[in-house]
Amino acid sequence: MMTQMLLLLLYGFVFLLATESCRTLCQASSKSKEQVSTRPHGECHGTCVDNSYCSQPCPPDTPGDMGFLCRQKKWHKVIESCRTLTAFNIFEADSNSVQTFGGSKINEYTNKPETITDLLMEKCPQNLSCVIRNIQKSPRIPGNIALIVQLLHNISTVPMKDVDETKMKSYSIMANHILNSKSISNWTFIPERNSSCVLLHSVNSFARKLFVNKHPIEIADIFIHTVGTILSRDNAGKNFTFSMRVNDTREVTGKVSISREELQEVPSPSRAVSIAFPTLGAILEASVLESITVNGLVLSVILPKELERISLIFEKISKSEDRRAQCAGWHSVESRWDHRVCQKIQENSQQVVCKCSPSKTFTSFSILMAPHVLQSPILIYITYIGLGASICSLILCLSIEALVWGQVTKTEISYLRHVCIANIATTLLMADVWFIVASFLSGPTRHHSACVAATFFVHFFYLSVFFWMLAKALLILYGILIVFHTLPKSVLVAALFAVGYGCPLLIASITVAATEPGKGYLRPEACWLNWDMTKALLAFVVPALAIVVVNLVTVTLVIVKTRRAAIGSSMFQEVRAIVRISKNIAILTPLLGLTWGFGIATVLNDSSLAFHIIFSLLNAFQGFFILVFGTILDPKIRDALKDRINSAQWISRISECLCRVSSREENGADTVLVFPMQRFPYEERSLTPNQHIEGRMQCHGARWF
Repeated sequence: MMTQMLLLLLYGFVFLLATESCRTLCQASSKSKEQVSTRPHGECHGTCVDNSYCSQPCPPDTPGDMGFLCRQKKWHKVIESCRTLTAFNIFEADSNSVQTFGGSKINEYTNKPETITDLLMEKCPQNLSCVIRNIQKSPRIPGNIALIVQLLHNISTVPMKDVDETKMKSYSIMANHILNSKSISNWTFIPERNSSCVLLHSVNSFARKLFVNKHPIEIADIFIHTVGTILSRDNAGKNFTFSMRVNDTREVTGKVSISREELQEVPSPSRAVSIAFPTLGAILEASVLESITVNGLVLSVILPKELERISLIFEKISKSEDRRAQCAGWHSVESRWDHRVCQKIQENSQQVVCKCSPSKTFTSFSILMAPHVLQSPILIYITYIGLGASICSLILCLSIEALVWGQVTKTEISYLRHVCIANIATTLLMADVWFIVASFLSGPTRHHSACVAATFFVHFFYLSVFFWMLAKALLILYGILIVFHTLPKSVLVAALFAVGYGCPLLIASITVAATEPGKGYLRPEACWLNWDMTKALLAFVVPALAIVVVNLVTVTLVIVKTRRAAIGSSMFQEVRAIVRISKNIAILTPLLGLTWGFGIATVLNDSSLAFHIIFSLLNAFQGFFILVFGTILDPKIRDALKDRINSAQWISRISECLCRVSSREENGADTVLVFPMQRFPYEERSLTPNQHIEGRMQCHGARWF
């Protein structure tokens, strides 16, 4: 009995000890949970130093974390992987297979979409519907979006022969959930920046497996619309028309059109699938392509390979008058928009018509909003009036140079200087003419080969203008820095022509040879060097700005040398030096192309109309400035012109005298023209025959002596 009592007491003690231990563990666990729950989430409390990074956990029971970056003394969220969907809760609640699949090991794989895909294909491979309800209930936070994207990608890679309408509908519902317009901002925080590209590729890949029989298939959700049909040569043409909401109030339309002529190349029957996305363009812009704005529906097409060209009609989302559209196809391998596969046929304020070439690489198409271009009637008038005045001024400049060439090129330095001025005027004249030709060739219906030729010559001649300005600057430096060593005239002339024409020809030829084979030489909207795809425009901008810098240094040296000569002189001489410096700056600025340096201001502040007006005035009238500062204000040219004009008056008076001689011969009197050689005034006197006057030219009979 005593033994039993002792055993009972011992069991009671053990029970109390276990109970107390359990209570202690529970309290410790509770305290631990309290400590975890009081950890901050959603913001950083540390010192914010620019470009410093901070990581914080997600809210309780939500796996993942959030990353913050300090900018301008404030924390900004940059990534987030918080998610609520796992392999436990993504399937419907009445499913027991999830709990038993793999036993306790499932907890190790709850964060892996591959495991969810395996479970999905085991539980409901026929319709993929066992995850739809919980996906639709889940919040559209970045972690959930990333998990669903990966799940859709894994489903699209599962070997399936034919995807029926039911599976496609379930797939579209899952995609529709994360394509919602309210989720666009959350795409920016997904750590995998290419998630939107993966989604587009996955949807297109899955749709490629869609089985279409005699009856068309149409699956219409709010943010994804799929249409499948059969193509036949007997069709009069095939159209896929979509009208979808891009936000709560706005609808836009899109249309895929296959002409009857194109259908004749297609084997009959053939399958065709088209998918429209109203929000995917904005999602792509938000997640990977911040600088490119999609301005219409994204239209995907799965077509027979024999179809080489299709027409697409896009209604513009933003109907801005000063923003042109660009047709483009999505490069599925390089994850970027490419203009080369599409051609813009027509554009107005409401819609754009494109011709595109679909392939395995290019299955999705849309229209992009062209980079902002400041357009103003004032700029247009300045450009056209300035070009007209520039062309007329350059023709007059070359005429004056030809008229006085012999008088102003007697010395070597003056000969080289006028060679530079004449070639600057010639190349600028040709550049302006080709610029006008290129402007007429630009447009939706442009001729590609003619546009390439015009762009090449505009590029070449404008570069030649700059390089001849560089040649003139180098000639000035040669005169300033090299005093005692001179080069032969033929060597200098050869060097000037090599710089003025050889370098531009080399740059222009390399540019067209490197970019045109890939259709990256021209801009989509104009006959000019491409920027968005190949950065071919740098082949003009970099040499031009480099030459402007060199010429600016040259002008600075001229100013310093002119100013140094006036140091220690009288006030009057210093004033004359200032006037001389100002005159040098006024003459050299247009001749050395320094006005083009003002274009930097238009790049830094593209929205300023004042900068654009000043830049247009300075450069549209550059030919006029060259005429004034390079020709008319040159004293030697002015004197030579006066000599030519007075010489013409003298010849006119000689002719007049000859006429008078013929009328006076009957009276026995002759006419003498008296003139000083410098000013060419004249006077008439009646003399007796054979009379000679020293220092004068005598008209005797009908001959001058």
